[in-house]
Amino acid sequence: MEALRSDAMQSDGNRSADEIRDVNTRYHDVAASSYDSKWGIDFGEVGQGQVVGKLRKLLGPALDRGFARSLEVGAGTGYFSLNLLRAGIVHDATCTDISPGMVRTLAGNAERLGLTVKSLRADAESLPFPAGSFDLVLGHAVLHHLPDLERAFSEFHRVLKPGGRILFAGEPSRVGDRIAAIPKRGAVALAPAWRRVLRAGPPPPPEPGGSSNGADHGLEQVVDIHAFAPDDLVGLARAAGFADVRVRGEELLANWFGWFNRALEASADPADVPMLWRQYAFRGYLLLQRVDERLLEPLLPPAIFYNLLVTARRP
Repeated sequence: MEALRSDAMQSDGNRSADEIRDVNTRYHDVAASSYDSKWGIDFGEVGQGQVVGKLRKLLGPALDRGFARSLEVGAGTGYFSLNLLRAGIVHDATCTDISPGMVRTLAGNAERLGLTVKSLRADAESLPFPAGSFDLVLGHAVLHHLPDLERAFSEFHRVLKPGGRILFAGEPSRVGDRIAAIPKRGAVALAPAWRRVLRAGPPPPPEPGGSSNGADHGLEQVVDIHAFAPDDLVGLARAAGFADVRVRGEELLANWFGWFNRALEASADPADVPMLWRQYAFRGYLLLQRVDERLLEPLLPPAIFYNLLVTARRP
């Protein structure tokens, strides 16, 4: 476990934990206003299906019982919690994020959707809640941002009721992250020809001192400090006192397809990318997600998939 943390720190320029938290706060504050459009976040039928489907992969029929009180850590703009509220899986949702900008955007999304949710700024490694407050602690694409994972898992354990569960999805795997570099490099090589075919220009330059594609320029490459092997997540959960730990991988073909297309799109002015292309990319991604889920995820080891999901129970 210590090696996992040390490797991450070295790759991140030996930044301290406080510096990593500060970078994550600044990056996500700037990203908040355009985050949903950049990542295609949906709060309708498609979004609910995606979120509920991820939880069902780990919890199975037990998901149908739902959860009275949930805490989402690193909730961003509310993708997971707001969709779970709309689907009736969660009944009382609390959402935290280290970024005030994300908390404000989440609150705005909840108001627009007519949902009641408690949202506040908080550090995942020091949660401002009494012990035994929640039935479910969850997160999406958050663990790989946290500098002190052991402390964070200890906090997750503390705020859960006995019998409560953690569930984290969207965490990058080490092997899957390396594999994903192949379609990204291919897309970079093909991007000039792709733009010529679509008659698309390059992206506009970032405004001075501003942002590019909704991200604080220069920070996007340093906010992701971990990639995991399945045993890393198992070890973190068990060391914090959790039992019944399970890890699953998801997205292989869908990931290659998605990153290839996203890298192409990033090379062009968004206004020049035709809707027909966007529909092809989106529908193709959903189709390959189903192929992954039905054919590959049950057969292949979790480590080779791009994303890892982990769940565990507090005894």
